[in-house]
Amino acid sequence: MTDMRTTIDQLAAKAMAAIQGGDAAGAHAAVDRALQISPQDLRALLTKADVLAAQGAAREANMYYGAVLQRASAGVAAGMPQDLAAGVARARAFRERLVAERGAILQQALAGAGYEAGRSDPRFTHALDLMMGRRKPYMPQPKTLYYPELPVRQFYPRADFPWLDKVEAAVDAMTEELHALLHEDAGFTPYLQSAPGLPNQPDYPLIDSMDWSTAFLWKDGEETPNAARCPRTMAALADVPLCRVKGRSPQVMFSQLKPGAHIKPHHGFVNTRLICHVPLIVPPGCRFRVGNEVREWERGKAWVFDDTIEHEAVNQSDRTRVVLIFDIWRPELSEEERGLVATLLETLDAHSPSRREGD
Repeated sequence: MTDMRTTIDQLAAKAMAAIQGGDAAGAHAAVDRALQISPQDLRALLTKADVLAAQGAAREANMYYGAVLQRASAGVAAGMPQDLAAGVARARAFRERLVAERGAILQQALAGAGYEAGRSDPRFTHALDLMMGRRKPYMPQPKTLYYPELPVRQFYPRADFPWLDKVEAAVDAMTEELHALLHEDAGFTPYLQSAPGLPNQPDYPLIDSMDWSTAFLWKDGEETPNAARCPRTMAALADVPLCRVKGRSPQVMFSQLKPGAHIKPHHGFVNTRLICHVPLIVPPGCRFRVGNEVREWERGKAWVFDDTIEHEAVNQSDRTRVVLIFDIWRPELSEEERGLVATLLETLDAHSPSRREGD
């Protein structure tokens, strides 16, 4: 091992001396020999990248600098010599500079093609951000059922759900009924509750806590007494395509998040449904993230999202946030598919331990 290390170091030094002397062919011959001995050696990879960069072959150098950073991030760089550590930093700076230069070229070309951030199709902007590394992709990860061949969308376009107009129009009435429940302290219980005899997360700060509490109008597919206390809320949902699965859905609830509370990143159970939020009491500083998109609730402005994509919520205000939440069928599913999914889940639940559903 020591002899191999010495040989690679000597070949790397020979390659750098050759490129500095204008002998590109000799530099490549030396470093390629080092890579033949050990294709993943950090110094050999770095030397190959430096030789290519000295020649002005930016694209090829970028590939090798990327391999250098990958090896360094894998722990190979632990206790490396100072010159090698400096080389890793050089690789990172090279790639960042190349990304910035490429970004400027792309922006100029796209502007010439009519692209304008904030006005052009948001789907293209999302793709551009992913390619440039400004955002990372998130995929559905349902806990129970993954239904294939469905679109992957974090937030759905509001225009896809015209029936939300009626729901949003009833925000004042729903808020009055909500205030009555809050005044009576009726029906609100911790959303996460410890279950005797089942595994729990005792270190999770919101278990058995009223910092995250709910008042269910429908719970696990059955109407609760709170529904009778909120007739105008229920009337506003009359035309909503609620997800209906016996013992599981619909879930209709007022969700209360106290100041300072943070709902950690998590995933929903099935991607055959979507979740709707209708903000009712929303002080500034309350944020919600789905995948790589962060939004702030605005009173009366509903949104629809896929809860099987990682999401989290935080209330950084000094007041309580309350949102009406309910689940709907994915619009892409046919009536036959909805019936079969319902049968599948109902049968599964009938032969499984009781579980906690909802969001």
